[in-house]
Amino acid sequence: QVQLVESGGGLVQPGGSLRLSCTTSGIVFSIYTMEWYRQAPGNPREFVARVPAHGNNAYADSVKGRFNIARDNTKNTVYLQMNNIKPEDTAVYYCTTRTIHSDYWGQGTQVTVSS
Repeated sequence: QVQLVESGGGLVQPGGSLRLSCTTSGIVFSIYTMEWYRQAPGNPREFVARVPAHGNNAYADSVKGRFNIARDNTKNTVYLQMNNIKPEDTAVYYCTTRTIHSDYWGQGTQVTVSS
């Protein structure tokens, strides 16, 4: 059974930082690309960042230079370090991966940016 469990969300002030985590089980974590998406109220889900098994990371233009995605294959975990957070970063953040069998998503973690 594949599980992706996000954590680390919360309330943060503009300009602050948060680190989201997504711990996986049931997959051979090290061979799969991992991604973060987010969904703000009334908006479609949008791509945030990608870390492949090998190669270069990728970021949405809206977060480039502020967010950093990283993976720890020893812990089957992908992280999203969010710096200089802005109010428009408010959303539910999801991690996801695609295997040969299916796409898998976590339940999401809420990030709210407010002063």
